[in-house]
Amino acid sequence: MNPSKRILIVEDDAPIAELLQLHLRDEGYEVVHMADGDAGMQALERGGWDALVLDLMLPGVDGLEICRRARAMAYYVPIIITSARSSEMHRILGLELGADDYLAKPFSVLELVARVRALLRRSQALAQNARLDAGVLVLGNLEIDPISREVKVDGGQVELTPREFDLLYFFVRHPGKVFSRFDLLNQVWGYRHDGYEHTVNTHINRLRTKIEADPSSPKRILTVWGHGYKWAEETP
Repeated sequence: MNPSKRILIVEDDAPIAELLQLHLRDEGYEVVHMADGDAGMQALERGGWDALVLDLMLPGVDGLEICRRARAMAYYVPIIITSARSSEMHRILGLELGADDYLAKPFSVLELVARVRALLRRSQALAQNARLDAGVLVLGNLEIDPISREVKVDGGQVELTPREFDLLYFFVRHPGKVFSRFDLLNQVWGYRHDGYEHTVNTHINRLRTKIEADPSSPKRILTVWGHGYKWAEETP
C-alpha cells in the first residue's frame, strides 16, 4: 500500500478516468482527477504530486503543453502520457518534452498501474541515491550536483532536461561499464519496450552536445559499436 503517494490524472474521457482511479486507489494511492487541461494545469501548479497520468487530447490546455510546462517547474514529477494518438511522431514528441512513459489507447489498465509503480520506485531510488551521494561530483571540467540537479562545464551552467540529467548521472556512477540501449531504457527510463530505443540515441546525442568539447568526437560518452554506450573510465 502507498498511502503517501499522490497521483494526478488529467483525462477528459470519464469512463477511462473512473477505471484508472479505481485501480490506482486499489493500490493505495491518493488519486485526484481533472477532466480538462486548464484544471489539470492548475492542480499541477499547486504541487505535491508523486506522478501525473496525462492525456494528450484535452479541452483547454493540451497534454503536450502541460508536459512542457511541467518540465519547466522547479520540482520533478514523473509523467505517463496516455493518448489515442498512437503515431510514432506524437510518442517521440511526448518523450522529448520530458514524459517518462507513453501508452497508446486502448491500453491495459493493469499495465499502466504497473508502470506507475515502476516510475515511483525509480523516483524514490534516485532520491535516496542522491542523498547518499550528497556533494558535487567533479570530473575534469564537469561538475554534477545530485541534490540541486545542476551541471556545469568550465564553471558555466548547462541546461539539461530531467531525463538528460538522469542519463548523465547514471553513466558517471558506472564508469567503463557498457550498457545497451535496452539496458539504459530499463535502468534510466524504468522499463523495456520495443520501439523506444531511438529515444536513447536522441538523448545521448543531445547530452553530448552539452557536455562534450567536440560532440562529433566524444571523449566522455563513448559508443561501443555493436554493444551500446559507456562512460569513459578516465575523464578528460
